[in-house]
Amino acid sequence: MTDHTESDFLTWAKTKQLRIEEVLDEALPPDDQEPQQLHSAMRYSALGGGKRVRALLCYAAAELCNTEIEIADAAAAAVELIHAYSLVHDDMPCMDDDDLRRGKPSCHKQYDDATALLVGDALQSLAFDVLSTPQLCANANQQISMLNILAKAAGSTGMAGGQAIDLSSVGKALTQHELEDMHQLKTGALIQAAALLGAANGSLAQISAVHVYAENIGLAFQVIDDILDTEADTVTLGKTAGKDADSNKPTYVTILGLDVAKRLANQLHETAIGALAPFGDQALRLRQLASFITQRSF
Repeated sequence: MTDHTESDFLTWAKTKQLRIEEVLDEALPPDDQEPQQLHSAMRYSALGGGKRVRALLCYAAAELCNTEIEIADAAAAAVELIHAYSLVHDDMPCMDDDDLRRGKPSCHKQYDDATALLVGDALQSLAFDVLSTPQLCANANQQISMLNILAKAAGSTGMAGGQAIDLSSVGKALTQHELEDMHQLKTGALIQAAALLGAANGSLAQISAVHVYAENIGLAFQVIDDILDTEADTVTLGKTAGKDADSNKPTYVTILGLDVAKRLANQLHETAIGALAPFGDQALRLRQLASFITQRSF
């Protein structure tokens, strides 16, 4: 991106990040409402952190497909709530066992294991509560379809299934294809859902392009994560650097090497951008977001 274009994108992204923070703040129960500790921990885990990449994907796809802002808000909030729940559970001792998330103590460290477990459960439930708001969509079938997209992305054939495969792959030598299959579920499914939910009003051609875009950018996101885990420090990441290597987990860097992993990220970026070619400036934000995702480390 040129300096002017980058500045324009960063302004747009900041506006949307502030917007989703407000939407989430309104959706989450107040921390003085019983049970107070649970509600406090939910807000601790879902507010005030992260780049909100999934929400940005949702808003960018909504701009391409002229999806109403109220629908985009609900979809972006639902995806961010699912993502927040997954991070709370991933950080627990029985999973990835990490004490740091978004530059502050993980939920189970700030509160306790039992509270963290309930926080994840409650955030997941709240996501579907938000997306099932009565009369959110004029077409009830559209709203049901959106709920179905999110449910599949979060379940055993999506994010949860990918995490299960990840946990069972520690210490194993996976092929690149096996690693891609795992991350298409663990990371890619929710990223794809974010973009597809934003594209709720799109034409068949737009939705098809968004699907190809999101599939490739979702994998690129994970490749970059693996690169950052190798190259960045804990302060930059906001989570423990080198954790995957220390845990003997297969990554794109351990399987392909650093240079090949970087080339793969660039190839995935180019494929994602290519899918948007027919839509010109309508897809500007999606293209800018792809560059933001793939250029955050090198």
